[in-house]
Amino acid sequence: MSVVTVADEIRPTAAMIEAIEVFFDFGQTPALRGASVSIREGEILAVMGPSGSGKSTLLHCLAGILVPKSGEIRLSGTRIDTYPESERSSLRRDTFGFVFQFGQLVPELTAEENVALPLLLGGVRRNDALARAREWFGRLGIDGLERRRSGELSGGQAQRVALARGLVARPKVLFADEPTGSLDSLTGELVMELLVTAARQDGTTVVLVTHEPRVAAYADREVVVRDGRVSSLTPDLAP
Repeated sequence: MSVVTVADEIRPTAAMIEAIEVFFDFGQTPALRGASVSIREGEILAVMGPSGSGKSTLLHCLAGILVPKSGEIRLSGTRIDTYPESERSSLRRDTFGFVFQFGQLVPELTAEENVALPLLLGGVRRNDALARAREWFGRLGIDGLERRRSGELSGGQAQRVALARGLVARPKVLFADEPTGSLDSLTGELVMELLVTAARQDGTTVVLVTHEPRVAAYADREVVVRDGRVSSLTPDLAP
């Protein structure tokens, strides 16, 4: 299959979120070298590549966690890499959702409190936030676990709690960084099926970083990061 560069595919008016010729260094070590990618509203994009290729760095730039050395990050056509940290933090709280490899649940909180956390940080009243959080337990097949803490959950249960936390505020974009990396294959497939179903129902755009082809197969489209640049494995979606 021929590999084409992504830079030529970018159409700013059609993109939910995009990186345009992004460069980023860790000290003297280049991580991204002109990386470009465009993700449409409601699309599930798999970002693949070997360890150290820059795929997680690209995700962190798209999410406003890291600020590129040069290039642009745009959300619905608006440049966000120039925002001050306070505004990028607000985006991460109100507009973006996150799911990471090991869940990163807060051990002192119950499962339902972990799910409700983005709502609480966004100013939602505690009772309302917990009520909205509980709706996800049945939806993701973990009802009955609301009052358990992370140490009382299996890996698959904890990751579904993390998925609920990432989606509870109905983000425009969900960033998932190796969300099945710590799970066995069967549990990982279940988590991916739940992620895709929930994202489809809510129209959420998903940026999925993975090195596993079986996980990438759940996406609409795949790109590969190598040596800090992005190339496309599958055709861009039709306008």
